Amino acid sequence: MKILITGNLGYVGPGVIKEFRKHYPHAELIGYDCGYFMLQNTTNLISPEIYLDKQIFGDVRDFDPSLLEGVDTVVSLAAISNDPIGNKFEEPTLAINYHSTINIAKAAKAAGVKNFVFASSCSVYGFASDVPRTEDSELNPLTAYAKSKVYSENDLALLADDNFKITCLRFATACGMSDRLRLDLVINDFVAGAIVNNKIEILSDGTPWRPLINVLDMARAIRWAHEREISNGGTFLIVNTGSNHWNYQVEELAFAVQELLEDVDVSINQNAAPDKRSYRVNFDLFEKLAPNHQPKHDLKITVRELILGLHSIDFKDINYRNAKLIRLYIINQLLESKCINPNLYVNNLLK
Repeated sequence: MKILITGNLGYVGPGVIKEFRKHYPHAELIGYDCGYFMLQNTTNLISPEIYLDKQIFGDVRDFDPSLLEGVDTVVSLAAISNDPIGNKFEEPTLAINYHSTINIAKAAKAAGVKNFVFASSCSVYGFASDVPRTEDSELNPLTAYAKSKVYSENDLALLADDNFKITCLRFATACGMSDRLRLDLVINDFVAGAIVNNKIEILSDGTPWRPLINVLDMARAIRWAHEREISNGGTFLIVNTGSNHWNYQVEELAFAVQELLEDVDVSINQNAAPDKRSYRVNFDLFEKLAPNHQPKHDLKITVRELILGLHSIDFKDINYRNAKLIRLYIINQLLESKCINPNLYVNNLLK
């Protein structure tokens, strides 16, 4: 078995690598990534890439189809997965997240790849806090990132057939500890602020809804998508991926973190402009199709793991919102150092 994972050097990738290696010890695992965030390790243990058979560095916009020879499954994680970056670099975001995804999927089908697993997002629902959204609900993407996911799903639907199974996992908002932790995600941000400042700053009025999923449960869902039979969901499947128990308002999340740490204040910005990124999601279909791959991590477990993980790396940065665990900060640093250009291509510094 041969599995290619694009975008493996990000937040989700380390868990996916370990999940596949654990369950398929003899599989050939290949990572493909341009390396924006490869140095942002947040573990004192061994690098997760040690579990790969090969790490290939490259931009998905220049993907070489010959890399797909003999591949059974492509896991498509490669994306600009952060709204501030997507809003600042909308054209490169669409090129990386959408056009490259479709080009690689077409090449994969032509090469005889059997499975294509696409990491989509519940952010496609946009503002939808009245009733939980199902897979058939109207879409309302508000950002370049969310739009790229809608465009990709639409085009992928045209490629699926009995020989090319496609699964689009509309993930809830990611959270939890990773070997490449991000702190520009709501729960992760709250835990970091509580640890270093004894304060949780809610930048909104606290009322927006967010469904969440632990990053390790994302990895389990990706393995399920690789394994599922066509009889279980069809040749082309879009499925909300998360848990009905994980629909929270932002202020609820802050108070949940507060309960697990001493002397932490919660600050809510009552004067904040309305946050239109508010949605609840129905995950009944995922529960029906993947009963043995349901999320194992609840909110308290996830928060405790983040606390332990941040303590293990001696995390003390009070200015963490403008530091290396924020993805936009890294992109700006790469631009300033001319490691990448304004189109987010890695520069050839040896010229």
